[in-house]
Amino acid sequence: MNEEAPEVYKSGLPGILGTLDVVISKTEAVILALGVLLMALNTCVNVVARFGFGKGLFFSGEINRILIIMITFAGIGYAARHGRHIRMSAIYDTLPVMGRKVLMVIIAFFTSAIMFFLCYFSVEYISDLYDRGRILPALGFPIWIIYIWVPVGFAVTGIQYFLTGIKNLTSRDVYLSTGVVDGYADTESEV
Repeated sequence: MNEEAPEVYKSGLPGILGTLDVVISKTEAVILALGVLLMALNTCVNVVARFGFGKGLFFSGEINRILIIMITFAGIGYAARHGRHIRMSAIYDTLPVMGRKVLMVIIAFFTSAIMFFLCYFSVEYISDLYDRGRILPALGFPIWIIYIWVPVGFAVTGIQYFLTGIKNLTSRDVYLSTGVVDGYADTESEV
């Protein structure tokens, strides 16, 4: 049995930017892992309670709602860091290397700006929710708290795309993220 040790994320950026990238990466990994485990545990306990005792946990749906929001918005930064977002690359793929590099710099900085723009508007939305004073019916705490993950996720993703833009400006290769070089792995095999 050949078991490989999990790959530790290493930033492709120098100095403080690399340190920031690694700290954000580790934080995201912990948030995602805990979120998925807690959601699975919450769902399993609710199923056991519902079928074993005839009554599910009244707060289980709200907890899963919180965890889904947390996982989704922590996950967008994670996907950006690992170059896993969907790309429409028909035109991009036809360009020479320098054209792809220029386009990737533009895409990275433009996407970063969009993420910070969405971060700003999500803060506005949370402020509106705060002013309304709505609370979660089962758990009883203010609903705006569960949406804190939205601007955090947009900000982290904006930072990640900004760092990708910097990486592309300071290196020879074309990078999809700070640690992922552009290219395709030929993984198809004939049947």
